[in-house]
Amino acid sequence: MSRHLAITMGDPAGIGPEIIVKACTALAPRIAAGGLKLLVIGHGTALETARAALGAPAIPHVPADGAWPALAFLQAGEERAPIVQGQVAEEAGRFAYLAIEQGVKLAMEGRVGAIVTAPLNKEALNKAGYHYAGHTEMLAELTGVKGSVMLLAHGNMRVSHVTTHCALEDVPKRATPERIRRVLDLTHGALKRLGIAKPRIAVAALNPHAGEGGLFGRQDIDVTEPTIAKAVADGMDVLGPIPGDTVFVKLRAGQYDAVVAMYHDQGHIPVKLLGFNVDPKTGKWEALSGVNVTLGLPVIRTSVDHGTAFDIAGKGIASETSLVEAIEYAEQLAAGAA
Repeated sequence: MSRHLAITMGDPAGIGPEIIVKACTALAPRIAAGGLKLLVIGHGTALETARAALGAPAIPHVPADGAWPALAFLQAGEERAPIVQGQVAEEAGRFAYLAIEQGVKLAMEGRVGAIVTAPLNKEALNKAGYHYAGHTEMLAELTGVKGSVMLLAHGNMRVSHVTTHCALEDVPKRATPERIRRVLDLTHGALKRLGIAKPRIAVAALNPHAGEGGLFGRQDIDVTEPTIAKAVADGMDVLGPIPGDTVFVKLRAGQYDAVVAMYHDQGHIPVKLLGFNVDPKTGKWEALSGVNVTLGLPVIRTSVDHGTAFDIAGKGIASETSLVEAIEYAEQLAAGAA
């Protein structure tokens, strides 16, 4: 029988509680039928406030030990101060950390099959004394690993990253043969867990036109090409380096199952450009579709591909689309790892 998926609330002052309630409501038929089990972890009062505002059914509170119903809520810690929606606060940052800490513990013990994270606020997290750049760094320390890999997904657009949060001038130094190969290996493994028997992976070039024969730099020729050749010799279906201005079009056309991007914006822009649903009349985005998957951890972790959206917190207008997709991705990865 499948295990629960843990959904961590993130910052309870943001849209996390609202989108969790909406996602649980949207997935209620599957939960009732026994096909999906969810354990929400976070701030009880914030969840109840969101539930009442949306008129949704109550979610039973449970202890960490013992049996859980198909849909349950686990309090991450003692509530010490009120949470004000839309405001950065130490208490909210503390709960964001406690929820992740509890989720990791349960995942490492094998009691949940994966962790799905709602967004946190880095300022609030640091106010609470937890000095991390975000979820990824926190999860790496809590699970004792280094060198995790970010994979963004929107439909068939799956993009993993050799580097993420660093200056562009540092990318060539970090895009080593060892790092590129690790990203290829982890991406290949993730695609297989998603049910793709023979993954096809393309590697985006670092330089324009893949360096144009060395005129625009030699990183693609001297570093990336030999690394790809070794992966191919080891039995992987890998192509590249392919110029960044065409590789994502080919990915969208279904010529590959994933692309390995060299740096943050190279990979994020095409995925998010397609993932944002924009109202042409107002020029505002209504919803964001997309999932952030962390590869290389001893636990499965997926996340929404958006932030805490303090400006709309508590207004009842946040979209649960990305969270539902993150839950579905976690479910697939957990099934593939079983």
